[in-house]
Amino acid sequence: MISTRFTELFGVDHPIVCGGMTGVGTAELISGVAEAGALGFLTALTQPTPEALAREIARCREMTDRPFGVNLTILPTVAPVPYDEYRAAIIESGISVVETAGSNPAEHVAAFKAAGVKVIHKAVSVRHAVKAQELGVDAVSIDGFECAGHPGNDDIPGLILIPAAVRQVEIPIIASGGFATGDGLAAALALGACAINMGTRFVASAEAPVHRNVKDQIVANDERATQLIFREFNNTARVARNAISEEIATRSQRPGAVFDDVAELASGARGRTQVLERGRMEDGLWWAGQAQGLIESVETCHDIVTGIVTDAEKTIEQLASLRG
Repeated sequence: MISTRFTELFGVDHPIVCGGMTGVGTAELISGVAEAGALGFLTALTQPTPEALAREIARCREMTDRPFGVNLTILPTVAPVPYDEYRAAIIESGISVVETAGSNPAEHVAAFKAAGVKVIHKAVSVRHAVKAQELGVDAVSIDGFECAGHPGNDDIPGLILIPAAVRQVEIPIIASGGFATGDGLAAALALGACAINMGTRFVASAEAPVHRNVKDQIVANDERATQLIFREFNNTARVARNAISEEIATRSQRPGAVFDDVAELASGARGRTQVLERGRMEDGLWWAGQAQGLIESVETCHDIVTGIVTDAEKTIEQLASLRG
């Protein structure tokens, strides 16, 4: 058992997090993560309405009596999102911990803290982590350049970003981006983090509500099989490399390109329907980090978490034995 400030603060067995993932963070996966002794987050905006989110929270509670949270990602959208209503559904459902991400969460942090809800904010830079601490969040999840999703535009890998954040932030740091193994957990702890966040590794789990083709593709892919897109639009994103990501990259590099030139290809609905649900791996955009190069099998959440913690303990013992 590895005990850290993170496990003590959030009341879980292991310093491992499954952060919010659109289309993936549902009760099936998050209850499995919770039962394994880690902290998982339902993804609020995967649910079409705040009422549906409340039902998903209730459904997850039917599957586990262990702690879990909800992710609320605040991003610009074509259609307005009733964030205050989603926030109210989270609070009224008695959720004890929330993961915020995206834009400045100040309004939401204040409301959650007033309701006694702990907040973890995802950041992609030290300056954003410092700002989140000033807002009163309880922990920061810091995303290195290796991560799936939006790593920011600074291109700072975790080996630098994690200890740089630890130097300036007093609250617990969760290391995110590129983690899938026990060695990775041991390394994150050595760099000063209190836990690791994994997304891609949990997509390749038995409980993840995605087509088997997605899980098998993650196992087959190596660390080179991702692509950075949207950089031309100041919104860098790391996704799995496929025909759609290649076409987006090609269109984006044309003189005078705008996001509308790739919007139909980048549609989240298309990716969820064609890839996550139907397993048509070349027909939509889907998220994956460089950690897929470390993933060798599809396992249950229990086996993933237990294996990582056991391997981390062995690595820590081996390192201790190097002392003369």
